[in-house]
Amino acid sequence: MARAFLVVIDSVGIGGAPDAEQYFNGDVPDTGANTLGHIADWCAAERGRALDLPVMGRLGLWHALALSSDRDRPVVPADGTWGVAREVSKGKDTPSGHWELAGLPVPWDWTYFPKSEPSFPDDVVQAVCKAADVDGILGNCHASGTEIIARLGAEHQKTGWPICYTSADSVFQIAAHEESFGLDRLLQLCRDLAPLLHEMKVGRVIARPFVGEQGGYTRTVNRRDFAVLPPAPVLTNWAQDAGRTVYGVGKIGDIFSMTGIDHVQKGTDRDLMQHLTSLVNTAEPGSLTFANFVEFDSVYGHRRDPSGYAQHLEWFDAELGMILMQLRDDDLLIVTADHGNDPTWVGTDHTREQVPVLAAGIGQGTRGVIGFVDVAGMIANHLGLTKQSA
Repeated sequence: MARAFLVVIDSVGIGGAPDAEQYFNGDVPDTGANTLGHIADWCAAERGRALDLPVMGRLGLWHALALSSDRDRPVVPADGTWGVAREVSKGKDTPSGHWELAGLPVPWDWTYFPKSEPSFPDDVVQAVCKAADVDGILGNCHASGTEIIARLGAEHQKTGWPICYTSADSVFQIAAHEESFGLDRLLQLCRDLAPLLHEMKVGRVIARPFVGEQGGYTRTVNRRDFAVLPPAPVLTNWAQDAGRTVYGVGKIGDIFSMTGIDHVQKGTDRDLMQHLTSLVNTAEPGSLTFANFVEFDSVYGHRRDPSGYAQHLEWFDAELGMILMQLRDDDLLIVTADHGNDPTWVGTDHTREQVPVLAAGIGQGTRGVIGFVDVAGMIANHLGLTKQSA
């Protein structure tokens, strides 16, 4: 029985979104942002050699980039099936992209907090204080996660007040020290606040634990996202309701609030690659594996590090090549992305871009420009699933 593997390399956009002018980093619209294209340009200019992605290149990555952003198309045909996916959901964040890739465009406008200080309304601040049993919060602003814990970590440890901040995404993030505040306490705080924030249509409440001392604080792998539950069945539900096993790798369980997911494995991207490799060898017939590799976005995109981003892409490409050699004859593996995060762009936020769709296991050719939801359709057709509605 056929199996399917849907792999999202978080933030690897390829430019060309027709509505990019409606999305901003600061005062600068995302028009012209191109995560993959600009990393390739940076490599040629700064490293003196090309961005080396032979595996995804053979699947059609450079063909997709050329179609999306009007660059020269490779002369040699691609070995895989490739396309360019365009999002219709408003926003350029993780839930919007993943939900739509799973067949459900977001049916509402997300709530975003203003960049003024304070950023949060009084009722939200009071809810945090009550849930945490504290007299106040720190932050209450837009901020980089690493910057704000460096700036406020010592005061947090002294007062016990949680550090609350947001970004250009629809998120409410709480940073707290794993030892002095307590990891379980932080997770429970986020869990308790999530219903209020979700009712406001804030997409995620995110626990951001950290450790260390002043001058050396570091975030840990114990991040947890408490996301809004999708309001209608998605690809994972279609599979599970058909009696198929669904494996989540990475943040997938958090993004979908565990709806339609049987097993989840987390860790660093290198841990996740080991999990994915294992599943290629052991996943049940008829199963769906949905994976998210997030460090492209969280470690390199938001920190505007084109060198690190390029190296991570090359690492992923080499690992993907070994996975492809282990696929079974009736397996389908799709590599795609959920938005952009151009490390050469202004600001530190995501960028509104189209994304590549690279498929191994269904022959050779192009799908042209498709919708994000068509990725779910490709998976459903391969597994023989019935798409459901609310």
